[in-house]
Amino acid sequence: MEKISSLNSSHVERIKALLGPRGKKTREAESIFVAEGIQAVREALVSKVVEGLSLEKLYVTQSGLSVLRDEIPSEVISQLELIEVTDQVMSSMADSETPQGILALCSTKTLKIEDLWSKIPTKIAYFWQIQDPGNAGTVIRTADACGFDAVIFSKDSVDVFNPKVVRSTVGSLWHIPVIVDIKIEDFLTDSENAGFNLFALEANSPNRFDSEFIKKATASPSIWIFGNEARGLPELPEGVTTVSIPMKGFAESLNVASAAAIVMHSIGIPL
Repeated sequence: MEKISSLNSSHVERIKALLGPRGKKTREAESIFVAEGIQAVREALVSKVVEGLSLEKLYVTQSGLSVLRDEIPSEVISQLELIEVTDQVMSSMADSETPQGILALCSTKTLKIEDLWSKIPTKIAYFWQIQDPGNAGTVIRTADACGFDAVIFSKDSVDVFNPKVVRSTVGSLWHIPVIVDIKIEDFLTDSENAGFNLFALEANSPNRFDSEFIKKATASPSIWIFGNEARGLPELPEGVTTVSIPMKGFAESLNVASAAAIVMHSIGIPL
């Protein structure tokens, strides 16, 4: 096993380039992103749901290697390219404040919308210009938990392979297809042509997201559309039905991740 103790190693420089201010360009150019922690690594190794994501190289400290051996079968570990690093090197490489001693380089093939249609999905969540990495990771995790078939992000949304997004998915990035840079106009047209009912969350819609609405909405394949954290949604065509989540207190609105959690759980796991 190769061992690294120098902070000037080319390995360290490469990881920093993938995580730095210009990391998005580097990640896109190389089709590589960084995942930290045992949970992300475990899901990357065992989940076969999402095609195109694979673990290429693994950096571990001594304590990280011990955790890895406890969590991952030895026959799987033997097939990995492992590089041992010191705690100081790991701290220099990692994006998180308290590294777990396990950092992976993963390769990705960007999924196409055509790949999704061929799988005949029934429940899809679409997010328009979502900006916050924590929100983006949370909605991916929630969609996974609620049995949705895919999460789609519009153009001008946060980079899905931003380390904060990857960390916030807590491994769900390997469980559910995530498709990015999809124009809302094209997507709505294609979705309607494919026979989906289109629903958009809106603060002041005359329709209430209640049990009766949910019952009707879950009778057919559906697309659920959520807007930007600050600006909501752009003007939508007539084929989209808007709906509001009823609120009892004095809050003006719900966080997009909270609203998405309510909707996706109600649609994916109707009570």
